[in-house]
Amino acid sequence: MILDRFKLTDRVAIVTGAGKGIGRGIALAFAEAGADVACAARTLADLESTAAEVRARGRRALPVVCDVTRSDQLERLVAATLAEFERVDLLVNNAGGTGPRPALETSERYFEAALRFNLTSAFLLTRLAVPRIIETAGGGAVVNISSRASDMVQTGFVAYGAAKAALNQMTRNLAAEFAPRVRVNAISVGGVDTASLEVVLTNEALRREFERNTPMGRPGSVDDIAACALYLASPAASWVTGKVFQIDGGTEFPAIRVPTPRL
Repeated sequence: MILDRFKLTDRVAIVTGAGKGIGRGIALAFAEAGADVACAARTLADLESTAAEVRARGRRALPVVCDVTRSDQLERLVAATLAEFERVDLLVNNAGGTGPRPALETSERYFEAALRFNLTSAFLLTRLAVPRIIETAGGGAVVNISSRASDMVQTGFVAYGAAKAALNQMTRNLAAEFAPRVRVNAISVGGVDTASLEVVLTNEALRREFERNTPMGRPGSVDDIAACALYLASPAASWVTGKVFQIDGGTEFPAIRVPTPRL
């Protein structure tokens, strides 16, 4: 049956940023589809909550406290996953995010921190995980969580937008190198109802503007993104690699603009 191709039965996934929001939603979706999940994030309490929900779905979970900007902690994440599950099939590079800041107020340190958090960490973890995927599972998939800030002009997001644009191109480059054994795709996410959009969605005027500028008339849900991640990680997407999927409610320009000082 076609629905069987969306199952992840007995596969093992590493999901970063799994304590809250999109990462948590992806971890739970993968568990519902049959995967065991190594859940990585910086806050243990959030991780334990996600892990409990994974187990409630009948799958094994491993919470791993991890700051993805630290290479030694990325190494420990992969090692802990192999020690617990003895294999890795899937990697979701979800951890990331950088707040808005006018370009002329963006310091060298701030810009490089955005690159490290949103781009370099995903590259380093992928470089660590892919050889283990080949050795233990024979093949698998990587899903990178990007943003529509990567390809829409959006004031105030020069650091974040540049990092996510680079993540998109990295996705394409790695897909060409790793095919056919490891597929690499990305999800370019629009405005989703998580903590990062709270300032907009809790302000009635801003929320109305956001909904008016979004063709689908609402913010995305965590499950909207998790459903795409499940597709890309599953055998249903076995002929898909090197692609960036836009899951954004149909937006072609920012639904909300961050005001920045004029020169």
